[in-house]
Amino acid sequence: VQLQASGGGLVQPGGSLRLSCAASGRTFSSSTMGWFRQPPGKERRFVASISWSRDRTYYAESVKGRFTISRDNANNTVYLQMDSLRPEDTAIYYCAGLQGSAWIYWGRGTQVTVSS
Repeated sequence: VQLQASGGGLVQPGGSLRLSCAASGRTFSSSTMGWFRQPPGKERRFVASISWSRDRTYYAESVKGRFTISRDNANNTVYLQMDSLRPEDTAIYYCAGLQGSAWIYWGRGTQVTVSS
């Protein structure tokens, strides 16, 4: 699976952004997909994930109620809707694919900056 994230940018606090992750490869529709982020000078951390059937989603506590992960298997795309953005959400956001118990598929990140 090859992944390419897009949709990042500069947004004011309280604003919204929608990230997209386009995937190629036959295993996309059967893979759990996720989003991670890496703030400046910090480690990459989990943000959200969604099962292949879309019936299970998980979120980091810091984004619950503000971010929504979704996927369109017909178009091999995963989305991350980010609302009520805060300065601490500033990071490079990466999409990833799970195989077994390991996140082994990674795309190039997209920068999200929340600032007034």
